[in-house]
Amino acid sequence: MSPVNRSASDPHVVIAVLTFRRPADLEELLPELLDQAGMAHAPVEIVVVDNDPNEGARALVTDASWLEAGQSVSKRPTPVRYVHEPIPGIASARNRALQEGQGADLLIFIDDDERPSSHWLVQLLDTYSTYRPAAVVGPVLSQYDIEPEQWIRAGGFFERRRFTTGTPVSLAATNNLLLDLAQVRRLGLSFDERFGISGGSDSLFTRQLHQRGGQMIWCDEAIVIDIVPADRLTREWVLQRAFRMGNTWSRINLDETENGKRVLVRMNLQARGAARVCGGIMRYLAGSLVGQMPLRARGLRTAARGAGMLAGSVGSVYHEYKRG
Repeated sequence: MSPVNRSASDPHVVIAVLTFRRPADLEELLPELLDQAGMAHAPVEIVVVDNDPNEGARALVTDASWLEAGQSVSKRPTPVRYVHEPIPGIASARNRALQEGQGADLLIFIDDDERPSSHWLVQLLDTYSTYRPAAVVGPVLSQYDIEPEQWIRAGGFFERRRFTTGTPVSLAATNNLLLDLAQVRRLGLSFDERFGISGGSDSLFTRQLHQRGGQMIWCDEAIVIDIVPADRLTREWVLQRAFRMGNTWSRINLDETENGKRVLVRMNLQARGAARVCGGIMRYLAGSLVGQMPLRARGLRTAARGAGMLAGSVGSVYHEYKRG
C-alpha cells in the first residue's frame, strides 16, 4: 500500500522502541515498523532506545543492509536511529525516548517483543486527528511461543481490557501508547525513575496525565500483538507478575498522597489488600471443593495481587526488572 500524500499540517511522528537484549525480536519488529511508516500520512522516524549497558543492539540497528531492504517498500525513506541509554531501568529508557522526541509532535511507544497489526500506525494517527487528546491508547493481545497450560488460560493472567474506540480511559501502559508531546510538556510530565527496576512508571505517568487534565482516548483497531516467551508461561512467573502489579498499585497511591493523609491511605490499602488475599484464598478453596480450575487459578491471582498490595503499603518494593 503506497503512503498517503501528506500536507504541511501533518504531525512529525517518532516511534520509540525500547529494547534490552532481544536482538531476534528487534530483527522482526523493525522491518514491520518501516512498512507501517510507509503507509502513514505523516513523516515518521524510528528511534531504538537500547538499555543494555553493552550496547548489544547497536550493530543490528545500524546495519545498512536490512535498512535498505526495508526501505524499498516505501516511497518516503524512514530514518532509523539508535540511541544508548546506560542508566538501568525502563523508566530511564522511557525518559530518553521523551528526550529524543523533542523535535517531534507525537511520540509512540511500542515494545521490542510486540508486533503491530495491519494499519496500526494509521489507526493511531487517525484517532489522534479526530480527538486531539494528550494520548491515544491501543489494545495489546497476547500470542504465546508455546501453548500455555490450561491453568494459566483459566486464570486469565494475560487478559487485558478493551473498549470501544473513542472511550476515555484514565490509566495505560506504554506498550501501545501515542503521546502528544506538546501536551506532555505543558503538564510537566516525565517517568519517575524510582520505578525503573520495579515497573509501574508508565502507570504512574498516565495516571498523572489524567489527573492533570490530559485526555486519553482508546483506539480499539490499533492492535499490537505481545509475543509471550515460554519462560513467562509458568505459574511462578504469572503469580509474581500479579504480586508486582499489586505492589506497584500501593506504591503509586502512597506516592501521590500528601504526608498528612498517608496513614489513612496506607490503612485503606492494607484493608483492601487483606480483603483480596482472603477473598482469593476462599475462591481457591471453593474451586478445589467443586473441581473448578478457573476458580482456583483466579483465586490465587487475586490473592497474589492482594499480597502485593499489602507489601507495597508498608514500603516493600518488588523489583521485577532487577538485573544481576
